[in-house]
Amino acid sequence: MLEKNNLLGFTQQQLNEFFSQIGEKPYRTRQLMQWVYHKEVYNFNDMLNLSKNLRSKLCSLASLDLPKVSKQNFASDGVIKWLLDLGCNNQIEMVYIPENDRGTLCISSQVGCSLACTFCSTGMQGFNRNLKTEEIIAQVVIAKQYLSDNNKNISNVVFMGMGEPLLNEKAVFDACNILLDDMAFGLSRRKVTISTSGVVPALIRMAQKTPVSLAISLHAPDDELRDILVPINQKYPIKSLLEACNNYLNSGDQQRHILIEYVMLDGINDTFEHANKLVKLLKGMPTKVNLIPFNTFEKTQYKTSKTATIKHFQDILHKSGIRTMTRRTRGEGVDAACGQLAGKVIDKSNRSLKNNGRN
Repeated sequence: MLEKNNLLGFTQQQLNEFFSQIGEKPYRTRQLMQWVYHKEVYNFNDMLNLSKNLRSKLCSLASLDLPKVSKQNFASDGVIKWLLDLGCNNQIEMVYIPENDRGTLCISSQVGCSLACTFCSTGMQGFNRNLKTEEIIAQVVIAKQYLSDNNKNISNVVFMGMGEPLLNEKAVFDACNILLDDMAFGLSRRKVTISTSGVVPALIRMAQKTPVSLAISLHAPDDELRDILVPINQKYPIKSLLEACNNYLNSGDQQRHILIEYVMLDGINDTFEHANKLVKLLKGMPTKVNLIPFNTFEKTQYKTSKTATIKHFQDILHKSGIRTMTRRTRGEGVDAACGQLAGKVIDKSNRSLKNNGRN
């Protein structure tokens, strides 16, 4: 049986091509996107301004399928975490974080993660596969459905959930296209952020492929330490990563900046020396540093830096002219904080077995 096209994964251009291939005019794209993204209608037969013949054709050739919500958890601070079932015993997580002036949805790009960052719960689980574009967009659709019914909105979308987005670049870039499209979600380029651990070739392509914001999971100011915390650094060391960042900053027609993410690990990367190395590394680059208190998870070897240590680290960066903030931990009560997303992964990398063998 021929697999149907899930049109949630199609950009506006791809929908134009799809309708052309089935003998329809380009204006059908606008009609379909209005039904799906503005009216939240996912049954072709309910799209009454489409001809009966076209509705029948769409039912036979296409779908607008959404994954099943396995679980929805609510933290006391307003954070919401969804567990989505993708079939084949694989599940992913996404998180909504409300603030006074915005509502941020943190979404996943892979089932698990292949990068094995040592401080991340997702990395401990191993890796199964990349998400399809429709599975990425479905996360936003599902969250939007629930939130709009409860008078909440999504103002920002960040690729900071499970997985390394730039190891799934085609699907992620297409998803960004849909997120920015006024006929779909209509988000500003500054309101969509891709966070990467440093897949340098894809980062260079990102500068030309999508205008969204960039966050770098740095977590160490030198190669020796970063090789341990973020093993992909062994392939793409800090020098090549910063060159790619400068390429991003100098691309496009609008002024760009980079968010530097730095998880604070007690006695590991949080000393006076580390702070000064970070200052030297980032000097002259338009960045903002986000210090992230480590969020613990089962079997981790790390502890969170002390509050006074984080404050001192932040002060060193501030006095050197680097914009710095400390992220307030949110959703920890439902394991929805940074680095805690785990979902359920049928690990094809065998990392989970290796990790169990070490404990």
